[in-house]
Amino acid sequence: MHVELLAIAKHFGRVAALRDVSLRLPTGSRTALIGPNGSGKSTLVRVLMGALTANGEVRCDGVLVGEDRTKLAPRIAYVPQIAPRFAAPVRDVVWAIAKLRGHSVAPIETVAMQLGVDVRALAKRPFRALSGGQRQKVLAAMALASGAELLVLDEPTASMDPKSRGAFFHLVEQLPTATTVLLCSHRLDEIRRLVDHVVVLADGEVAWDGNASAYLDEHAEAIVEVCAQGEPAVEWLLARGFARGAAGWWSKSLPVAERARLLADLGRSLNGQVQDVVARDVERLQPKSGGPRS
Repeated sequence: MHVELLAIAKHFGRVAALRDVSLRLPTGSRTALIGPNGSGKSTLVRVLMGALTANGEVRCDGVLVGEDRTKLAPRIAYVPQIAPRFAAPVRDVVWAIAKLRGHSVAPIETVAMQLGVDVRALAKRPFRALSGGQRQKVLAAMALASGAELLVLDEPTASMDPKSRGAFFHLVEQLPTATTVLLCSHRLDEIRRLVDHVVVLADGEVAWDGNASAYLDEHAEAIVEVCAQGEPAVEWLLARGFARGAAGWWSKSLPVAERARLLADLGRSLNGQVQDVVARDVERLQPKSGGPRS
């Protein structure tokens, strides 16, 4: 599905939630929508799905959103950040969604099992009685199994455990190449693995619209943590700016682009002295301002 948002503006009283936002999501694109609280992300998502009116136009494959929602709704799937607390049993929720889409429940059960939740075992429990993680997995399974051409995922793994998050990544990566994905997320590992484009909103305006790798190079840094023993290792780590921690651990922050070279140097120089290594990405506390605009 090809999505176009043209000069979208939305006011709530005197507050401008969106200011002249124009975006293109080409068919098969994988885009991350990020921004601080109050930046307009939730409003933009609601406008995109036709749940909220605004000035400007939203078109999905040329169809004006709001003009014929019944035509577009079956082609879109949405996973909210906070799962609703339906009173209905799990089986009724899953059955209702499957029936609305004209599908059987079997694909949903299969995907849910991959995410670590047994829908059949939970069938009689009220949906609201599930844990936050279980509710999120069921919602994600219904979206991923829907066959929708546009997936809107709002912090979809926020309540998931690490194993389920890994399974979710794999499932998104296995989607048909024509499926368009809009991911609202602040998790750098999700941005690195799942998307190729980043759009940043700030105060209701587009502050960044460009390549995901360029965004990560500009706004992320790597933290390398090393557990090593021995005086040669201590001298080597100190010489390269590592800070000493507890229980033999050392850490250093550096630009993401320099991480691979440091790890290679670490392996060559401290062979046999390193007990463990952890490398992760974090968002800079004060990222550089500005950035590419398409």
